[in-house]
Amino acid sequence: MPRTILIADDDPHIRELLVFAFRKAGLDTVEAADGEVALETAAATPPDLIVLDINMPRMDGLEVCRRLRALGDVPILFLSARDDEIDRVLGIELGADDYVVKPFSPREVVARSMAILRRTGGSPPKVQAAGSVAHGRLGLTLDAWEAAWDGVPVPVTVSEFGILRALIVMPNRIFSRDAIIASLRGPGFAVTDRTIDSHVRNLRAKFAALGGTDIIETRAGIGYRLGACKGSGCA
Repeated sequence: MPRTILIADDDPHIRELLVFAFRKAGLDTVEAADGEVALETAAATPPDLIVLDINMPRMDGLEVCRRLRALGDVPILFLSARDDEIDRVLGIELGADDYVVKPFSPREVVARSMAILRRTGGSPPKVQAAGSVAHGRLGLTLDAWEAAWDGVPVPVTVSEFGILRALIVMPNRIFSRDAIIASLRGPGFAVTDRTIDSHVRNLRAKFAALGGTDIIETRAGIGYRLGACKGSGCA
């Protein structure tokens, strides 16, 4: 079956150009004219990839990306009229797979999208029924903000849960501290690197008590990622 691309941009001319280009390449498309509709569409009928404009009404693309990354791992390619390194870096840190600056060639967007789809052809964790996601013995119930290890509830704070949620949907990605801060509250939130380090220490202690050693790995000079769950509580 052909893959489906969600094109989220408030400019109808850009949407029309991209719809034509993707359909010519044999891909199905759906459209959204603002951030809220994009988020609703992606939740109702998950696409294979989202082409996401940063500057959109009601909810900008960065916020859409942040919310999507809290729920799943759909590939995202950002579009923006702002050729600003800060925007590019922030977009990638929030979990975008690539970034194209306007004005652009529709053929380039299609080519980059196809490359992303080839790279993401594996089977990373998916959001499961009832808003839950799992990695090994670690499980999160997203709607209830609850964590568990091998079915045993683990009491966590809101910030600790947010860190686990960011890591579990992209378990192979290394998150910088800035990326974790952005995923928790959005860019500009007043949390320091030391605060993140403290939350990680607390999480390690809580899960280690149940046999979940190495729940979060440290990559020196880079940041954190979800651990391989080496320990008595792992599969």
